Amino acid sequence: MQFALDEDRALLARSTRELLEKEAPLATNRQIMESEPSGYSKALFRQLGELGYPSLLLSEDEGGLGPIAFAAVLQEMGRVALPGPFLDLALAIKLLAGSSEDAAKKWLARASAGEALVVLARGESLASGDPSAASARFTNGRVQGLKRFVPFGAEADAWIVETSSGLALVERPTSGWNAKALPTIDHAQRFAELVLDTPGVLLCDAAAARGVLDDVDRLGALGASALLLGLSERALEITVAYTMERQAFGVPIASFQALQHRAADMLLQTESTRAAVYRAAFAAEHQPEQAAYLIAVAKAWAGPAARLVCGEAVQMHGGVGFTWEYDPHVYLKRVKTLEQFYGSTRAQLDRVLHARGW
Repeated sequence: MQFALDEDRALLARSTRELLEKEAPLATNRQIMESEPSGYSKALFRQLGELGYPSLLLSEDEGGLGPIAFAAVLQEMGRVALPGPFLDLALAIKLLAGSSEDAAKKWLARASAGEALVVLARGESLASGDPSAASARFTNGRVQGLKRFVPFGAEADAWIVETSSGLALVERPTSGWNAKALPTIDHAQRFAELVLDTPGVLLCDAAAARGVLDDVDRLGALGASALLLGLSERALEITVAYTMERQAFGVPIASFQALQHRAADMLLQTESTRAAVYRAAFAAEHQPEQAAYLIAVAKAWAGPAARLVCGEAVQMHGGVGFTWEYDPHVYLKRVKTLEQFYGSTRAQLDRVLHARGW
């Protein structure tokens, strides 16, 4: 399927690429991943806030540009393996924008401007990245319970916590909570385990929360799929460039037919992902009745496809492919995280089958 961005969104994609190549090239991002305790550049995120990026998921009337522009921007962020909670922040902003509570409006303004970090706290199991039924409680104005795999949870200024009573907004308190890091192989990601017994504001009850979270899950899967596309695209580019430079038997290894076949497979997987991602983004913006199915298809395809592409990138770099100094492992590790979160491949396949009545 051929899909071309319109003039405005194409300009946004080009501008984003130029901004990230200048302010957040992979070399800089690797330094931040490896040495910055917070795991991301807060200065860059403030700059993104000033430019309006965190609000992209909102409608144009609300100051955003919608799902297609969102996917285009996330694709560019995937290309540089941008560390940080941009996707999580955008999802939280989308959720806050739908609430009429004064506390939600306050945090929406701060988060949209890049002045504060708000993320969702949903998961409770260590066995899966897919959220299950919440056991955390909202009682007498307090949120009590444990949340795991909270993205950048230790750095957040506020959390939107899924409880058995609904969604509660919790401001980062001075006491009554504890955060423990949950390290993974992905240095661009920071997860935390939160133990909460703190005041909160209920944004919506459990019945309303289900619909809100379904929407957030769909948009999160779309964003993750776009990141996976960017990771695949750039991993393919650096691999082809390496095979053109690396020589064996006096010729570039790119001249070997076996490697050409593997590169062709990588291209096929990447371009198929591109078609799936932008078809899903178009549906999210213009065909809501098809969005759930097509986004699930995109995420179910993008994860395994990106794993193949980035895995081949490691292999085709030869003996240096897995070493710390070279970049392919960064892309592969990012893919491993994104494949398991924002709706794992198994969860998305279940949604595809359910949508087709199977």
